[in-house]
Amino acid sequence: MKIAILGYGKMGKTIEKLALQKGHTILVKSSSTSENIDISEADVAIEFSTPYAAVKNIELCLNTQIPVISGTTGWLENYEEMIKLCEKRNGSFIYASNFSVGVNLFFNINEYLSKLMEPWKEYQVSIEEIHHTQKKDAPSGTAITLAEGIFKNSEKREWSLEEDSEQELKITSQRIEDVKGTHIINYNSEIDTISIKHEAHKREGFAIGAILAAEWLQNKKGVYSMKDVLKLP
Repeated sequence: MKIAILGYGKMGKTIEKLALQKGHTILVKSSSTSENIDISEADVAIEFSTPYAAVKNIELCLNTQIPVISGTTGWLENYEEMIKLCEKRNGSFIYASNFSVGVNLFFNINEYLSKLMEPWKEYQVSIEEIHHTQKKDAPSGTAITLAEGIFKNSEKREWSLEEDSEQELKITSQRIEDVKGTHIINYNSEIDTISIKHEAHKREGFAIGAILAAEWLQNKKGVYSMKDVLKLP
């Protein structure tokens, strides 16, 4: 594949290294909003930029008929707008809050556990997430996706950084130097605690998943997710 990398920070550079190892070509590398960059010869764009730049980058790809994989978080107030644009342009688009294969398996485990816990009201559920100090959004997109999985089988309907209530799920966010990403789901009762945890050790896990998604999206049209890529229920 000929790949355009939109967002050439630590993730972009990791994607470049692993894509080259797999025999792909890096056609474009952009570290800013890519409005004036020619990506028309690319087979796919992999977008890991900033919340401000993400929407313009995705619009550029869809308007240029380039399949786009986006892992940028913090811009989802514009998500439905991008879905409509993809449909209008008959484009190809995958967004994921986290492209790690392990995290996407963890999403499914989280949903399954929430189903098991749903009858047991004495357990209070909460989420903890820890990331590196350069991460701009809090809570993480991954934590929000985990919360949404819990909402499917819970009386809670919103997440909060401030409090835990019947309607709100408490998310605790920490920023610590050089932490790749840790997410913990806790079910606490007076008697015991049930916890599940995912801890990323290397940035390569996110990059491998993004490249896998880009390979999978070739010759497809529509809006997909990592569940489609990994054939998860």
